[in-house]
Amino acid sequence: MSLDRLSEFDATPEEGEVIDEELAVTDDVLVKAFALGPDASIDPHEHDGATNVFHVVRGEVTVQQDDTEEVVAAPGVVLNERGQAHGAHNHADEVAVLTASLCPLPGQ
Repeated sequence: MSLDRLSEFDATPEEGEVIDEELAVTDDVLVKAFALGPDASIDPHEHDGATNVFHVVRGEVTVQQDDTEEVVAAPGVVLNERGQAHGAHNHADEVAVLTASLCPLPGQ
């Protein structure tokens, strides 16, 4: 098993599909990988008690934060503050991959 947990995430989503997998889960952090097929979205949502950080590792995604949108290409890092609505959309024809780190876990 490799120390690089992302290297084992080999998802190939179809158009409009999002595939996700937990890469690391402890009592105070969650790291998930998301593969977004063309025209796929992570709907805007909030984490009231946790900070969420996106790491765009392949392709590019349009990140939404509250009423703002910005295209972020790999390698890119986006800080989503606690309680800030955030989401992502892949407008490209290729698969985009990002990770999301959530800390602390809600309820901690």
